[in-house]
Amino acid sequence: MSEHLSNYSARDYEVVDYQTYELPGSSLTFRGPPQELIDGEYITCLGAAQTFGCFCEEPYPALLAEQLATPVLNLGYGGAGPRFFARQPALLEIVNRGRLTIVQVMSGRSEDNSLFESRGLEKLTRRRDGREMAADDAWRSVLELDYWWKLAPMARESARRWCRRLAQPRVRRLAAENLANYVASFDRLLDQIETPVVLLWFSRREPAYDPGCESVEALFGAFPQLVDRPTVDHLAARVDAYVECVTERGMPQTLLSRFDGSPVEIDLTVDRADFRGRVWRQNNYYPSPEMQQDAAMALSTAIGGLGLSKR
Repeated sequence: MSEHLSNYSARDYEVVDYQTYELPGSSLTFRGPPQELIDGEYITCLGAAQTFGCFCEEPYPALLAEQLATPVLNLGYGGAGPRFFARQPALLEIVNRGRLTIVQVMSGRSEDNSLFESRGLEKLTRRRDGREMAADDAWRSVLELDYWWKLAPMARESARRWCRRLAQPRVRRLAAENLANYVASFDRLLDQIETPVVLLWFSRREPAYDPGCESVEALFGAFPQLVDRPTVDHLAARVDAYVECVTERGMPQTLLSRFDGSPVEIDLTVDRADFRGRVWRQNNYYPSPEMQQDAAMALSTAIGGLGLSKR
């Protein structure tokens, strides 16, 4: 599986121009515009699509740059988890030349376990047969034992319920394994960052949640999937500041053309063939522009408290 930025530019072209570019020295593609980076003078933001800022003209890194009058490098990468960044030495060299690093609490589904290999990204590869699939589909195959779909349609729903009950202990063990590996990957990432670090929880939910096994959605919880309060507490104890931004202001976000302001449809299969023809007229997953504003304000206050907003 190649490592590349999810092709948001093609998918979302009608809504936002992300000005993507290849970051010099990294061979990876990120959201632009490119920044002039002077050692010790810039802030770096590590994270996933929420940091990248899908469907937003100004994600929180851009808003922070305006508020703090400081260059802010947006290293949001589609589907990324901590394992992805922990294995990017060239990228971390750029991070460590900066003044401050903001690290988003990323999804726990972008992690390895005994059944799936992630490479730190959301698409997983099943170890037993090499099949690549979206994380939701991969975990659904575990929850439903890869069995119910073989039955006649009339029997499928009852088979689903039976499989889920039978699979619950295995699923809970796998989720615990995933989360333990996630913490280890995040610890490795933090160990490699030499600047002060601000940890950002950016979500529509609180960190505490009660995972269930009746569905993948119940097991994962809202983004960042699988991550719970004890995990966040562990990570927060390792950094210089922790910012918790829980907001859903502006959601759902109606998707409008950047050319004439008219409502548009976004075909998700432009980016992901496995989404099977799904079309969005509203964004109900990625943070809205208003949520991005809330995150930037919370971060600006925390950075000011560290005395690092200006040299």
